[in-house]
Amino acid sequence: MTVGRPQNDATSRVVLRLLVYYALLIGGGVLVWRGLPHAGAMAPASLDALFGGGPPPANKGSAAGPLDEVTLAITVAVAMLSAILLSIPVAWVYLLTRAKRGYQQSVVQLLIILPLVVSGIVLLVKYSVTLAFSLAGIVAAVRFRNSLDDSKDAAYVFLATAIGLASAVNLPVAAVISVAFNITIMVLWYTDFGNAPVELDGRIADRRLRRARQLARTGTFVAKIDDEVFRNMTRDQLEGVADRALRRAHAASVEENQAADELCLRLHTSDVAGMRRMIEPKLQDYTKQWRLGGVKQHDDLEVVEYFVHLRKKTPPDELLSIIRASGVSFVTDAEFL
Repeated sequence: MTVGRPQNDATSRVVLRLLVYYALLIGGGVLVWRGLPHAGAMAPASLDALFGGGPPPANKGSAAGPLDEVTLAITVAVAMLSAILLSIPVAWVYLLTRAKRGYQQSVVQLLIILPLVVSGIVLLVKYSVTLAFSLAGIVAAVRFRNSLDDSKDAAYVFLATAIGLASAVNLPVAAVISVAFNITIMVLWYTDFGNAPVELDGRIADRRLRRARQLARTGTFVAKIDDEVFRNMTRDQLEGVADRALRRAHAASVEENQAADELCLRLHTSDVAGMRRMIEPKLQDYTKQWRLGGVKQHDDLEVVEYFVHLRKKTPPDELLSIIRASGVSFVTDAEFL
């Protein structure tokens, strides 16, 4: 339950951001348009058509009624700005839903740039048949060689194109496309729609089960699990795992070195309590570290084992001499193993 909490928090933040963003964007657009004197002569007819008020009058020999340069520039600016504003929430949803599998930064930037370019070009050729045919020839001569790794990325690119086209023709339609797409993608991603387990029965299921059990006993199974886990991680997660693995390897190396330097001191005594009172203070003074290993019965004597790390200035023979001299009444024999 704790593992899924960061993902739920990220989803909640993105959903809240989308709701607030769309409410401010659509509400602000409606208020601004209602406040403009679009019914009079101050507002161009092309803007009125852009906001769903009907197409401008058409002339013979043109795709739509010709516009002066100022009106065309204003219309293009409004359409391109609207395309950018409606593409930003699509990029947010893309970052959230593609974070697990890994997303491409170029695709994220493409989702913002492509609607901007498409809306500007559509409005440019909308009022000129000559430019429309010229654009068709240019597009036929240009080949795009960028390949997408996932079909979902292609769907996002197709959506960006649709938003750009709708922003140049009818802004309410562009807003509906953006909102509907994000809602659909969020629902599919959150419910993991279509990821149903495959049901098997009969001999095929038994054969695969036996194969899975045999594989689970080998290192290949662990390697496949590791490969699948690492494949689904982001770059930051992989760097975190590598950092923890490096620290763990360093700690294991330190433990191995400590274990290699550790010696077993075995003392034979008839009085364990008295021997410990005499010997353990000496271990405290003449060793870097020590710990009691255990007490065993051997014939009529008790055998006490200590695991010690010697100091460089105190060789094993010197420590044995100190112990024999200090515990002469209690220690009958002392040796290092």
